[in-house]
Amino acid sequence: MTFNDVYDYLDKRGYGDRVMSFSVSSATVELAAGAVGCEPARIAKTLSFITEEGAILIVTAGDMKVDNRKFKDVFKQKARMIPFERVEELTGFKPGGVCPFLAKEGVKVYLDASLSRFDVVYPAAGSSNSAVKLTVNELSLLCSSCGTVDVTRPIEYS
Repeated sequence: MTFNDVYDYLDKRGYGDRVMSFSVSSATVELAAGAVGCEPARIAKTLSFITEEGAILIVTAGDMKVDNRKFKDVFKQKARMIPFERVEELTGFKPGGVCPFLAKEGVKVYLDASLSRFDVVYPAAGSSNSAVKLTVNELSLLCSSCGTVDVTRPIEYS
């Protein structure tokens, strides 16, 4: 999938005016927050994992990281991120541009509970230099979320 595919998908649903494309990279939480002009926590980062059932995407707040114990409690298996070289093959998106919209068929999308503290969040829009402004409810609807999970903990900065 490409930025244009995601833009078209969102535009057909009335959200095209909220899609942003940047002249700078938004491939990391910090870069995305700078490009959008928001706090890093509001960046809805999409993490890709490989499970026994296939690839899954977990969308979490930018200031969180996956807690292995919580992940195992929810998914009954160890958290294993998709290797960089297999991300596009398994999700349909290039690393740095993985987003929760239009993932390959069979890829399940979950929203992490960490997003619920925000009125507005900014997930990627299919490229490493894009984002879209959405409420968490809009995000859930547009990505056909399989539900909300609690599999993260705050990133500890030293």
